Amino acid sequence: MKTALIIGSTGLIGSQLLQLLLESDQYSKVITFVKRDVGIQHPKLKQHIIDFDKPESYQDLVEGDDFFCTIGTTINKAGSKEAFRKVDFEYPQQFAEIAIENKIKQFLIISSLGADATSSNFYLKTKGEIENFLKASTLEKVSILRPSLLLGNRTEFRFGEKVGAFFMKTFSFLFIGKLKKYKPIESAIVAKALFAIAQKNNKGFTIYESDWIQEIGK
Repeated sequence: MKTALIIGSTGLIGSQLLQLLLESDQYSKVITFVKRDVGIQHPKLKQHIIDFDKPESYQDLVEGDDFFCTIGTTINKAGSKEAFRKVDFEYPQQFAEIAIENKIKQFLIISSLGADATSSNFYLKTKGEIENFLKASTLEKVSILRPSLLLGNRTEFRFGEKVGAFFMKTFSFLFIGKLKKYKPIESAIVAKALFAIAQKNNKGFTIYESDWIQEIGK
């Protein structure tokens, strides 16, 4: 059986993925890296409370088979573009570099629909840059998931996201053909797809657009 590692295990997708991993017979151990104790107890779970800005302090703890990166924030929540980039680019980059050094073969990450390093949108540009970094890395297996607007109950309220979700759900019947990947997607579906893709164990660099994620995770 395998060991899974996660950053972002308290988020919308990460928390659901964590439950799938703990309930699965594919993994004998699940390691999470968090800023504070989240109060979850399970025989398979090992929680490391770390300072994400000091990678040298947790470098030796990153050991396992499948690394799941579901960490993410928004510019509004982070407070600045610099703080946002730290969470969505620097932290994943740090862990990926450690994963390479510690010979972890599989790295899976939640990106975003429309991610593009050349985008004028800072959010999409940052997502595209971490994708490019991972593509150029020596990781043996990289899976990039690009979900559309996420549906689900977040711990924090995001007004714009709620409004967008309402209108997109209302008009979801219009998302057909080439527009299918823009259809809103349940976070639980994304978590299930992330888990399923990890079991495929595909080598190389693969991008999964939202409509593909929907099919895998349903």
